[in-house]
Amino acid sequence: MENGTSVHHNQTLGVWTDYTFEYKVISVFLVSLICGVGIVGNMMVILVVLTAKHMRTPTNCYLVSLAAADLMVLTAAGLPNITDALHGQWVYGYAGCLGITYFQYLGINASSCSITAFTVERYIAICHPIKAQFLCTRSRAKKIIMLVWALTSVYCVMWLFLSDTKKLVYDNVVLLNCAYKVSRSHYLPIYFTDFTVFYVLPLMLATVLYGLIARILFLNPLPSDPKESSEKGKERKRETRRRKGGRERRRRTRVTKMLAVVVILFALLWMPYRTLVVVNSFLDRAYLDTWFLLFCRLCIYLNSAINPVIYNAMSQKFRAAFKKLCHCGPNWFGCSRQNLHLLFLSTPNRTTLLNQTLH
Repeated sequence: MENGTSVHHNQTLGVWTDYTFEYKVISVFLVSLICGVGIVGNMMVILVVLTAKHMRTPTNCYLVSLAAADLMVLTAAGLPNITDALHGQWVYGYAGCLGITYFQYLGINASSCSITAFTVERYIAICHPIKAQFLCTRSRAKKIIMLVWALTSVYCVMWLFLSDTKKLVYDNVVLLNCAYKVSRSHYLPIYFTDFTVFYVLPLMLATVLYGLIARILFLNPLPSDPKESSEKGKERKRETRRRKGGRERRRRTRVTKMLAVVVILFALLWMPYRTLVVVNSFLDRAYLDTWFLLFCRLCIYLNSAINPVIYNAMSQKFRAAFKKLCHCGPNWFGCSRQNLHLLFLSTPNRTTLLNQTLH
């Protein structure tokens, strides 16, 4: 991920020995804070969706995929940045260079595809509710997620052949660096393909689809079920349908707003890094200011860490599930202290009590 901005020197960003003490303290603190919060938050997203039955919706399946991708970005890109700041060189060796570079791009590309997937799912659910009954299902969502991860995993294999460790001499000191094998002229077409497929096109598609969704939600009423058309003459049932439709409309609006915020933050927080790479691609000497590079990295890590915060702030279901998970503590599998106590009761019905506890 970070190699892309250093197209002039063709090496990983930030691998210098002249980091100031202030830079080391600030970068290590901020990266550790953002990555720590992000790792815990994304793990909670995965846990609440997998353990709470009412949270296993098609949309939340895509959010689990996004959380897994964000975890990969935070661990493969964020945590190595801490050692870069402390040691001033690559410390993970050749295998680490290949593996970490691969998982960086896999997490980035899988997160972009996951965002695109739930954007399309929201469009179908809102604009084509009849088709959504058989298109927007949990089983179909799982198949799409598996396809997304399979395709991105295969696509990112090329980074295993494009990355390598190199030795650099800086102030008479030999430094190990994780860099690209190919030259700048060969790398740029690869980067711009990646930039177009996993950033520009998803944002263009999201802009169009959320525009159509907004028109339905805020300008037109939600399409009614054709099965209910024969009952329109009955006032009581019409009022019931109106109330039910209003609640469903508000629920869909809240979910759509939350997902739209995720997409907007994805566009904004990735913009500094993407813009820097594009600008450096046309400069004879790349712009590699240390503090601005840190800012670009922090924006990327923040993008992967902030989504659970958005879910907690904008979704009542996620907020309640997070609170329940936190209150359960080590007993989050659903076994309370009282239930655990029942497991050790010496009664003839202990087997029955055990079954009741687990189910």
